[in-house]
Amino acid sequence: MHTRALLLLLPLIAVAAERPRIHKLGTIDLDLVETTPVVFKGKLYRFEYVRSRYWANRSGDDYFRFIDHATGKATPAFAKGLVLGSAFAEGGTMYVTGTGGKGKKWGAEQVHLLVSRDLIHWEDRIALDLPGFTIFNTSMCSTGSEYVLMFEIRDPKQQAGVPFTARFAKSRDMKQWTLTPPECNYAKDRYTAPHCLRYLDGYFYDFYLEAHDGYEMRVVRSRDLIHWESSPLNPVLRASDDDRRIANPKLTGDQRRRVATAVNCNNSDIDFCEYKGRLVINYSWGNQQGVEHLAEAYYDGSEAGFLRGWFPESAPRR
Repeated sequence: MHTRALLLLLPLIAVAAERPRIHKLGTIDLDLVETTPVVFKGKLYRFEYVRSRYWANRSGDDYFRFIDHATGKATPAFAKGLVLGSAFAEGGTMYVTGTGGKGKKWGAEQVHLLVSRDLIHWEDRIALDLPGFTIFNTSMCSTGSEYVLMFEIRDPKQQAGVPFTARFAKSRDMKQWTLTPPECNYAKDRYTAPHCLRYLDGYFYDFYLEAHDGYEMRVVRSRDLIHWESSPLNPVLRASDDDRRIANPKLTGDQRRRVATAVNCNNSDIDFCEYKGRLVINYSWGNQQGVEHLAEAYYDGSEAGFLRGWFPESAPRR
């Protein structure tokens, strides 16, 4: 290779070297999608939205639960009938958001906020009641002075544009929520299904699903929820053979065969938390049409390092 050509490649090599490395551990369950790793009172849990068609759900209804990551033991089911949940812990309180109500499940007008100090007894509040909206996934973070809720919409069309789009609401007390102006969104021009919201160094980070060579997780950041910057290192996650690894020895032979042969064009629904010096990551993989698998991964570092790593100062902007 000519010296000049090598010098031109060096910036690209440097950018690649700085990419946050996600280590995929493999599949831990089938037919679970929306999950949140979360630390509560010093213990690592996995919040799960259990769909009515989940292979081990005998109740016939949708519900939420937490799984003790160390033991695999489940908390009592709660929020029956709600869907598409997400968890956020602060101090000794756990907050869970989910959608439903008024006779609807998927694409409901309401966002519920469930509050507990013991993962057994729950207070159910209505955070948002937005007639004319169809709302799906949710995620919440804190800036230190207020809480910000990201929620995924398909309607109203003039606010959603091309489904599915992130909109936002804010609260100072977790009780009264204010919808931000319609220009606070990401993004109306294409499929950008939002899933995970974080805040650091004055930036909001939106980890979202983009339809590109299948479906892959990407990240953008913003200071004002209006103007967004895309990571030069995208995608965050894309489908790979590592998704098919077996990370749960309790999976049956039939389940393992499905994992080995299922169509895989999708990595979606990423969520994560920091625990004992590294990031615990959950995501979904499959065909994005109902055949889905839950996988676990990790990043060997802090949440702050992970977020900052997607926007290295030396990387070219695009």
